[in-house]
Amino acid sequence: MAFGDFTRLNTNLGALQAYNKLQETNSQMSMRQLRLATGKRINSAEDDSAGFSIASSLRSKIRGQAQASSNIGDAKSMLTVAEGSLESVMEILQTMKEKTVQAANDTMSSTERTAIDNQLTALSAEITDILGDSKFNNASLFTSSAFNFQVGEGASDSFAVTVGTMSVDQLGVQSGALDVSSASAATALLSTIDSAITTISNKVGSVGDSQKRLTFKQDAINIAINNNEAAHSRIMDADFATEQMEIAKLSILQQTGIASLAQANSSASAVLNLL
Repeated sequence: MAFGDFTRLNTNLGALQAYNKLQETNSQMSMRQLRLATGKRINSAEDDSAGFSIASSLRSKIRGQAQASSNIGDAKSMLTVAEGSLESVMEILQTMKEKTVQAANDTMSSTERTAIDNQLTALSAEITDILGDSKFNNASLFTSSAFNFQVGEGASDSFAVTVGTMSVDQLGVQSGALDVSSASAATALLSTIDSAITTISNKVGSVGDSQKRLTFKQDAINIAINNNEAAHSRIMDADFATEQMEIAKLSILQQTGIASLAQANSSASAVLNLL
């Protein structure tokens, strides 16, 4: 750093140096105040280009993961609707079994068997209605072989859940198959209903397994979000204690800089003593 000769008046080098340092202090003060105002250590790429790039990548990842967590919540809601429908079908099948066991008894008259047959037919129609009305966002749940859910922020982070098609024909309890005209016919129907109950039970278990896996995925992605938020904070967020400490130091330097500039501007007047 060059130092001027105070007897040379045409260029006041001391004042220029004091002015430059004061400008540098003011710039630092403005940057620290901006950090306190925004809460961010990096407010533009020039503050820390590498940190800005890394933080931007982390923010993109965090936002993608947050949406994936929301997707998982929607997926679980969809499966909950499917589970509720299956449980309703299970309740109906159990009622059908109860009535079929009743019809398998030789004490039943033809009139009573007809009444049971009519009830079984109505229950079969209700199963059709429940399965047909089981929708989530207008998507029918029991007419598709599988649903794909985006459970992460990456292109490969998908999770397929097979709810499977379901109907009274597949269960074997369509109205034409519900024969309780005799005790032997009712006894034969019991096997069909038991098989339908097993099918629904297995389906409910499969849906429950998928829900559990989705819960694990959601827990994992929420932990990842927290970790990425912490990493992003360490890069981007301002340390208020440090910034306030630096402002206190810069404030003193600002005052001394102003005083030094004033002194440098007045020092040339000492040359008058030579005249």
